[in-house]
Amino acid sequence: MPNRLSANETGIPGAAAAMPAPVVLLPQGGDPAGHRLRTTAALAERIARLRGSLFLGIHEAPIPGARYYAVPTATLIGGEEAALFGIESEFDLFGGLVPYTVQAGKAITHGLVGRQAHAPAGYSPGFASAVRHVVLDGFSAFDLRSAHAAGRRLIEAGPVRLKPAWADGGLQQDAVADVDALDAALDRLDQERLDRCGLVLEQDLTENVVYSIGRVRIGDTVLSYYGFQSATIDNSGRAAYGGSTLTVMPGELDRLLALPLDEDTHAAVRCALAYDNAALLHFPGLIASRRNYDVICGQDAAGMRKTGVLEQSWRIGGASGAEIAAFEALAEDPTLASVRAACVEVYGDRPEPPADGFVYFTGDDPEVGPLTKYARIEARHRAL
Repeated sequence: MPNRLSANETGIPGAAAAMPAPVVLLPQGGDPAGHRLRTTAALAERIARLRGSLFLGIHEAPIPGARYYAVPTATLIGGEEAALFGIESEFDLFGGLVPYTVQAGKAITHGLVGRQAHAPAGYSPGFASAVRHVVLDGFSAFDLRSAHAAGRRLIEAGPVRLKPAWADGGLQQDAVADVDALDAALDRLDQERLDRCGLVLEQDLTENVVYSIGRVRIGDTVLSYYGFQSATIDNSGRAAYGGSTLTVMPGELDRLLALPLDEDTHAAVRCALAYDNAALLHFPGLIASRRNYDVICGQDAAGMRKTGVLEQSWRIGGASGAEIAAFEALAEDPTLASVRAACVEVYGDRPEPPADGFVYFTGDDPEVGPLTKYARIEARHRAL
């Protein structure tokens, strides 16, 4: 590997050798057979083409003289990697950087069950208070005593969903309807992870729809979107994330408020925007070019309709295949006002993807088994 990238090595005509264009890389390794690393690498390569940059793959140490655009597999934590790869703003990465571990997970969303409850460095009671009106009834807990107290308080009003903050894609979650089931679920938790990352306990809604609301930057282009998630069944027979269908357009997140959306979708956008604004205010040091929010709308145990943000994703995520497809379509045809992009995750036997789609993972993952992921553009819209 050369010590310095020359202009022609960047792939950008006219780039100056003394200040080469940022090269795209993955600053984190992982299981080379795993779907997360291979998905990130496949999408990072497409991001590199969008940027007109060289794609280097995985590089856990910097290359002297190079400038970087990082596509990490997870939210970066702390300043060490940021300094190592020169990440100073959202122009320098696809994903996010937070100062503390807890800020990378869903346990930031809720308040604690009591003043004496334990919380790790970086947890913000002010943020939890600021978003209380745009999330479901719930608590975050970082020790078993607090988790038991929070679960018992919530279960008086109906079923409770337990969501470990270290898990994603809807995995490792439990819905419990009585104290015995609550205690059994809590006894199965990883104590070290509970202390470090936290557990979310919140009311479980039925007849629900889960929205994906987000805003993503690549270079000077910012796209925002609203859409829906779908569920599927994984290889173990449990419910799992099955993909997203997004309506994507240029502009910041608040642009979505002006669209003629139905009442539930408009409420989901308002909740996501309030959560996003509060995060930027209460988490100094947060850098995120991708800010995605899962928002649920459903019915509680009393039959009331409720809408609330479930969690944030400040990293490459399940909907990123659709996001990249949208960036490509809008770059190819700048006259488009918006596109409808979809990504799909299928467990089991490999499906035949649509001819107009692109596959960014297919294989036998060591953890979840056979899995295929692909994305496509379903519709293109021009301004009237």
